Amino acid sequence: VTMKYPFLGWTGQTIGVTAPSSGLREQQQEWVERAVEQVQARQMNVRLGETIWSHQHAESAPVKQRAEELNRMMMDETIDAVIPPFGGERAIDLLPELTPTAYQTKWLLGYSDISTLLLSLTLQTGIATAHGPNFVELRSEAWDETTSAWRRVLATASGATVTQWASDRYQTEWTDEERVDGSLFQLTEATEWKALDERTEVTGRLLGGCLETIRHLIGTPYGDIDRFQRDEVNGEPILWYFEVSEASSAEVHRTLRQMAYAGWFNHASGFLFGRTSARITEDLTWLHVYQNLADETGLPVLYDLDIGHQPPQLTLVNGATGTVRIQGKDSRIDITFN
Repeated sequence: VTMKYPFLGWTGQTIGVTAPSSGLREQQQEWVERAVEQVQARQMNVRLGETIWSHQHAESAPVKQRAEELNRMMMDETIDAVIPPFGGERAIDLLPELTPTAYQTKWLLGYSDISTLLLSLTLQTGIATAHGPNFVELRSEAWDETTSAWRRVLATASGATVTQWASDRYQTEWTDEERVDGSLFQLTEATEWKALDERTEVTGRLLGGCLETIRHLIGTPYGDIDRFQRDEVNGEPILWYFEVSEASSAEVHRTLRQMAYAGWFNHASGFLFGRTSARITEDLTWLHVYQNLADETGLPVLYDLDIGHQPPQLTLVNGATGTVRIQGKDSRIDITFN
């Protein structure tokens, strides 16, 4: 196995913030300023890129500028991890402009459209990437236990295992307002990780992201699952994790079919799905979608996990070995950097 695991120590580290997809609208700019304060209060430094302050045509800046800033931060030895402010729509533009083989082995952390970059970077280089909170989600005084796990995960040594547990509660509706107790999310609904059948434990090499964006890597040089599996993880099976922001149940069904036809699931161990509030097509429920996938592949499906656009969310590591166990309130994921 040739996987390379970045390491982010606990104090004095510098976080680079760049916007490879969407930038900040004017009313959102204070979010970054508040996140900087909170990150600095936890003994880390922050370096802000230029791209984060602008936004038009559904992108933060022209593609060359976005790519150049991300390349620079990923190659800069004085920056220890890179965390975009949030996702967006057009991260895919950057792929031909990036120089991943020249990158330092450092963490790139984010989700939503950022997962396009995370997955392609790991597939191309064998450098582990982290699917978890975006930078603006660090702007509250209090970080809930699930969100704050990103620090523990990114400070896990190569060869070690880090455990995360199911959250107690989650947020259904997106809101920009913090709560009076200093936390960011309105965690109101009881969390319950679920298994489609009696198979409640699954292990494999974690790969995945936001289904609407990573599906566009299919059939491109940036989505070569076979090469990754063969050259980086010694042919070990993939444990896929997906989250859905807006795509309808029928769209997701079609996407999963396409992935299967493209060979992405040829040597997989199972599937993890995050909670979603996306639209159901006619009477094709999410359970039907998961059942169809299980019937087609014969693999276990676990769902309603803390992944994606209904916070809080786990920090999952592309390329690492994940073991998920569904056991009620004590449901957990163990991630081993092997």
